[in-house]
Amino acid sequence: MVKKIDYRQHYFPGSRQELLQAVKKSVKAKRYQHILGVEQTALKLAAVNGVDLEQASVAALVHDYTKNRSDDEFKQAIKKYQLDDDLLNWSNFIWHGVVGAEIIKTELKITDQVILNAVRRHTVGAKIMTPLDKVIYVADFIEPGRDFPDVEVARAVAKGSLDQAVAFETKHTLTYLINGSQTIYPGAMAAYNQWVVKK
Repeated sequence: MVKKIDYRQHYFPGSRQELLQAVKKSVKAKRYQHILGVEQTALKLAAVNGVDLEQASVAALVHDYTKNRSDDEFKQAIKKYQLDDDLLNWSNFIWHGVVGAEIIKTELKITDQVILNAVRRHTVGAKIMTPLDKVIYVADFIEPGRDFPDVEVARAVAKGSLDQAVAFETKHTLTYLINGSQTIYPGAMAAYNQWVVKK
């Protein structure tokens, strides 16, 4: 059960319930349940790692806000927000974070850069990550609805160290992409070099 967070409107210009309604309208039912699981996990991680609970709640609830948008909408957004043209070469896996943050800023009026950066970095991490970045990155990976080999190991690691959880997830994600002969996003390699190799 998620602890009730009374929004002070520091990060979202409305109540948690209003944000939930906006998110629910934007995604499919299964994705919405995932988002609620991420929020639940993010709040637990935030509480033990000194991260603002309201900030963690907002970031968790919006991290996949644009996950179900069309490729065409993302491509139009890349041009509209004058983002790096290289983004056109990628897919939803990257877009819903990096491009999604710009859409979230416009549609939900969320301007807090710490939250927007956590959205941008939640899929492949980054070389430099704030505590909130780490919380959302890890919560997305281990929320209760996740079921993959080693998920229980990942959850156990997260209970001990957020940094070690980031390293575990980063290595796991890179291994998955490599085993599938998929192109590696530069940000994912930078995260790997920082959190896995240097640790």
